[in-house]
Amino acid sequence: MKPSLDVKPLFETPCLVIREEQLHANVAAMAEAVVRTSAKLRPHTKTHKLPEMAQLQIDEGADGITVAKIAEAEVMAAGGIRDIFVAYPIVAYSKLERAARLLQAGIRLILGVDSKDGASRMSEIAVREGISFEARLEIDSGMARTGVTPSDAVKLAEWIHSLPGIHLTGLFTYRGAMLKGAATMELRAAGHEEGRIMAQTAAAIRDAGIPIAEVSVGSSPTALYAAEIEGITEVRPGTYIYQDRMQAAFGLCHLEDCAGTIWATVVSRPAPDRIVIDGGSKTFATDVQPGKPPLHLKGFGHIVGDDAAVFDRMSEEHGVILVDPDSDYRIGDIISIIPNHICSTVNLHNSIYLENADGELKKIKIAARGLLD
Repeated sequence: MKPSLDVKPLFETPCLVIREEQLHANVAAMAEAVVRTSAKLRPHTKTHKLPEMAQLQIDEGADGITVAKIAEAEVMAAGGIRDIFVAYPIVAYSKLERAARLLQAGIRLILGVDSKDGASRMSEIAVREGISFEARLEIDSGMARTGVTPSDAVKLAEWIHSLPGIHLTGLFTYRGAMLKGAATMELRAAGHEEGRIMAQTAAAIRDAGIPIAEVSVGSSPTALYAAEIEGITEVRPGTYIYQDRMQAAFGLCHLEDCAGTIWATVVSRPAPDRIVIDGGSKTFATDVQPGKPPLHLKGFGHIVGDDAAVFDRMSEEHGVILVDPDSDYRIGDIISIIPNHICSTVNLHNSIYLENADGELKKIKIAARGLLD
């Protein structure tokens, strides 16, 4: 078996190729699924980092987008996106000043907050600039990352609500595929638990006299299940636009639904059972490691057309794939690999190649790639 691509590319590998038809199908499928719930869709753009992809999602029914950084918000705003949620606590004065510039330019900008200190800084900049920041309080629903615990949320919400220059309009969380504090494959149960935690926390804050309107949850594995809980108003999935091996392992899609693949060239076959490609940890994300629960993935990606091959290990520039000794891989073959995690893989690349139905490739710079501020 030699699952090489029958192409004579006018590009060089390793490169990230996105199948245009499949990404459109993925966007439409999520939009249609969210419509069947009572929630709105605000996709996270961390997966694609492109204003044109964000616009596609909005054209298909999304109410706005989500980012993690002010720099990403600036790129999206420059690309014509007008409704942006920064789902991250922004505390640096310089970044809050940049947020104020976006607001003054007519962008609907929502900021995340999870502390008194962060809210105080936000209020200080708002008063100085003569504006009001729309904010959402982040709730730690079990991931033990950022966010206030549900038991402390009411007091913090009351305090933020009292500050000048902040309009507290909602709550948000991110938990992923977790149930009772542990990674899980029971996605519906995990989503329902996440949804109940958030709906109950919102109800308690409303009982304190604060008119919380939006209760936002999100991750591609659990978003639709969390949205089944009454009181959840918004979901923020991201990975679904391209899909990846991780989502396929969760059962959320088939491998054929993965729009994004890495094309790589076989540069060496030092042993019959081993080939080496020109992509390593600078090409493929390593944050979703093989063998880890709950997915227990085998290797760092799926070699398209060769289910038996195992992407065994990487160094910076080398990817080592274990293959059948009788397979006919040759030096110079170009193969396609579905990465374990597409989001962080995208951030390693300067460009994507958008492949249309005729196999034609269009190079597009990833506008928000590497924007960490």
